[in-house]
Amino acid sequence: MSNTNQIRSREISQIPQIEYCLYARKSSESDERQAMSIDSQVKEMKALAQKNNILIKEIRQESHSAKSSGQRSVFNQLIADIRTGLFNGILTWAPDRLSRNAGDLGMLVDLMDQEKLLQIKTFSQTFTNNPNEKFLLMILCSQAKLENDQKGLNVKRGIRAKCELGWRPGPPPIGYFNRSFAGVKDIVIDPDRGDTVTEMFRKVAEEKASGRTIKKWLDDIKFTSRSGNEIHLSMIYLMLKNPFYTGEFEYPVKSGNWYKGSYPPLINKDTFNKVQKQLITCPKPKWGEKKFDFKELFRCGSCGGGITAEEKYRFRKFRDPKHHIYYHCTKKVNPNCSEPYVSEEKLIIEILRYINFMEMAHPQVFNISEKVKHGMESYRKIRDEILLQQDIDPDKKPVNLAEYAKHITQNGSLQDKREVVRTLDRQLYIHDRSISSTLLS
Repeated sequence: MSNTNQIRSREISQIPQIEYCLYARKSSESDERQAMSIDSQVKEMKALAQKNNILIKEIRQESHSAKSSGQRSVFNQLIADIRTGLFNGILTWAPDRLSRNAGDLGMLVDLMDQEKLLQIKTFSQTFTNNPNEKFLLMILCSQAKLENDQKGLNVKRGIRAKCELGWRPGPPPIGYFNRSFAGVKDIVIDPDRGDTVTEMFRKVAEEKASGRTIKKWLDDIKFTSRSGNEIHLSMIYLMLKNPFYTGEFEYPVKSGNWYKGSYPPLINKDTFNKVQKQLITCPKPKWGEKKFDFKELFRCGSCGGGITAEEKYRFRKFRDPKHHIYYHCTKKVNPNCSEPYVSEEKLIIEILRYINFMEMAHPQVFNISEKVKHGMESYRKIRDEILLQQDIDPDKKPVNLAEYAKHITQNGSLQDKREVVRTLDRQLYIHDRSISSTLLS
């Protein structure tokens, strides 16, 4: 063998072997509903790998939006594995499958600069640690981010335009319904429920009726929602506090942006203001009457004792009293237990975080009842209807448990919330304001 051939053979042997991870992603959000499905991405890229003798060491896939940095668990693990040397190449359908935000894109470029990521190969392009190729990769991913940002602005602009026309996005409250006739959409009073809602406000404003009195009255007359569901006490208070019935609405809530509705009001502002004053002065329920959403579902992570709940009111000089609910150890097992309290807002965040984690990492632990399955399907139909009202074509993708749990913790009844938590078929503990399945003691 000549010296030239020996040198060439030595150079070839020194070229590092690229071990690829095939990464496929499809957003679960509607703005990417036209993206190629995950199965199609995997099929096309495996064919490309076979054609070009590319070594695929592992295939990873997830359904998650890439608009925000650091939110994708599978992608984050891929980055960590590249840093440790498990992979040094990524095979994916297109650059926007990897990133639609500056944070994740920056991590990819940094790995290229450190020579830990040798190549990113897509169906039609290849990117290496070359200034021109890295620049092109950043342009393509930045273009994907620009498209996302512009879509978001267009959606918000369309929502504002509808609000200015007097149409609040989403289904109207009980007493109204959306009507579509001859291509024209509007909000009209429900002939079966509108008068009852007006009477409900009158009873509170003039007769000083409490929420429980209204609840008993509605049960006696067999008043239900349009879907036939019972009106719970929490829903009654939400209705009584909703200014939508006066012919005005705020969108988004607490934004300070008020709009004049294009629908007839069910009550006047004077009645609504009287009801708000009455709600502030309503007496507190007796001990044991109050039902808390997550009471008795958890145990103390420090001593194993039960978790109870209590409500607190913080009175303010010029504003309505601030209402709080706290969960804490009963201290029956250990009177000196130092486990701190956790607010209901924080507990809900932890519940959603834990469900989201378990659904991705250990989906087999869930015991989803028929009631929850029915609720998830009902929520999917409502979600798709809202998207259609905003002129967005729904992808009719099934609702995952994490998405449904987020909806229920915000809008569901006490029974619905407890049913969602019980899908985690195991004893859960609260320790240091976090949820786990392990008792520390």
